[in-house]
Amino acid sequence: MDFELRTIPGCPNAVPALELFRAVLAAEGFHAEHVTVREISSEREAEELQFHGSPSFIAGGNDLIPADSAPALSCRLYRTGNGVTGLPSVELLRTAVRAPGSSA
Repeated sequence: MDFELRTIPGCPNAVPALELFRAVLAAEGFHAEHVTVREISSEREAEELQFHGSPSFIAGGNDLIPADSAPALSCRLYRTGNGVTGLPSVELLRTAVRAPGSSA
């Protein structure tokens, strides 16, 4: 399974998102060091990749946490038990990684 973290230039959540993704993948038994970071730098690329904001967590080419918003070169917000934030909760990301179609 290929894992990718998609971000935009200057995203303040890029480093914490990569750390979170690697920790969750390792906890779920995946090779966390194999996460590729891809920087999305144009609206065209965002549209082509169906990129719904930074950071986005991708497995096998699919967004692990689908969004209803239009593709855009923007920051992404996640709803958590503590309100809206720039990163998903550990529980949300772990659930998404465990979902059918996410496992290797």
